[in-house]
Amino acid sequence: MSGLRERKKQATREALMTAALRLALERGLENVRVEDIAAAAGVSARTYNNYFASKYEAITARHTDRVLGAVTALRARPPGEPFWEAVTEAMVLPWEQHAGTADAAPPAELLASIRMLSDEPALRAESLRVAFAADGELAAAVAERSGTNPARDLYPHLVAAAVTAAVQAAVGHWLRADPPVPLVPLLRDSLRALAAGLPAPSGPPSQQGETSWTS
Repeated sequence: MSGLRERKKQATREALMTAALRLALERGLENVRVEDIAAAAGVSARTYNNYFASKYEAITARHTDRVLGAVTALRARPPGEPFWEAVTEAMVLPWEQHAGTADAAPPAELLASIRMLSDEPALRAESLRVAFAADGELAAAVAERSGTNPARDLYPHLVAAAVTAAVQAAVGHWLRADPPVPLVPLLRDSLRALAAGLPAPSGPPSQQGETSWTS
C-alpha cells in the first residue's frame, strides 16, 4: 500500500511540474498563478502547497531531481570503475533519460521556449538555490566514492561544485547553439574536459572551435 501511495504522490508531483512549465511557456511566467497550475494538474491549491512553495520551485524542481538522480546513480556505479568515469556517467544519466534520444538535436522552437524561461531572474535565482541545496548530497556521494570525509576534506565539495558548473556550462552552450546540437554529447565532453584538468584548446584561436569539447 505504501508503494502505491508513493507512486501516486510522485505522479501528482510530476503532473504539477509539467503543468507549471507548460503554462509558463504558453502564457509567460508572470501570467501564471499557483491556482492555474493546480487546476491544470487536477488538484487543489492546498494540495499544490504540499509539494511546492511557489511556481518557481515547481518549474525548477526537475533540476533538483536530476542532481539527486545523479547522486543515486553515482552510488550505484560499479566499485572498481575509475573515479571520473563513474562521476561522468552518473551526472549524464538523468539528462540522458530526460533528453530521450541522446544523439538528437532538440527542435528549434523548444529551445526558444527554454531560453525564454532561462532569462527569468526569479527562475535563475531559484535554480541557484536548489543547486546549492543539492550540492551537499552530491558531495556526500563523491566522498563515499573517493574515500574522503565531507566534514573534513575539501575534495568532495570541490568535485561537486566543479561538476555542477561543468553541467551548467554544457547546458548553457546547448541553449545558445545555432544550429541546435544534441545535449548529451556536450555533457560528456564538458565532464571529460574537467576530468582531464581542462587542457587548453590546441591550435590557433580560429581553429579552437574544431576541438571536440569546444564545438
